[in-house]
Amino acid sequence: MMRTLPALLVAASLALSGPAFAQKDPALDARLKRLEEELRCLVCQNQSLADSNAPLAEDLRREVHGLAAQGKNDEEIKQFLVQRYGDFVLYKPPVKSTTWLLWAGPFLLLLGGGAIWIAVLRRRSRNVGTEEGEAPVDSDAAAAGVEKARALLDDPRA
Repeated sequence: MMRTLPALLVAASLALSGPAFAQKDPALDARLKRLEEELRCLVCQNQSLADSNAPLAEDLRREVHGLAAQGKNDEEIKQFLVQRYGDFVLYKPPVKSTTWLLWAGPFLLLLGGGAIWIAVLRRRSRNVGTEEGEAPVDSDAAAAGVEKARALLDDPRA
C-alpha cells in the first residue's frame, strides 16, 4: 500500500498536467481558445494565455474555464480578470485615462526620434565645411574668392 500511494499521486499529477481542459463541447473549446488568445500572460507579458506554459497562466486558464462553466459570457470573464489583475491582462486594453500612454507611447517616441533626427541633420548641414576652431564658411566670401582666383588664372601677365 505504501508503495502504490506515491505512484498514484504521480499518475494523478501527470494526468492533471496534461492538455488543459479537454472539453467534449467543440464550441466551448473554440470559445475558450479565442478568449485565451485575447488575454495576456501576466508572467511572460509577451505571450497570450493560450501560448504560455507558466504556472500562473495555467491557473488563469483554469479560472477562465471555471467562469465559463458557471455560464459567464466572454465580457463578464474579461471584466472579472480586469478587476482582479488590471487592464494589463487584456491584449487590447481600452483607451482611457490610465491606458492612454500604452496607446500613444509608441507614436510619441516615433515623433521624438524624428525631431531629434531632423535636429541632428540640420546641425550637420550648418557645420559642413567647418573644422574645429574655424568659423563657418561665408558663401558670399567664398564666391568672391572663386572670382578672384579666376581673374588671376585669366590674367595674361602671369
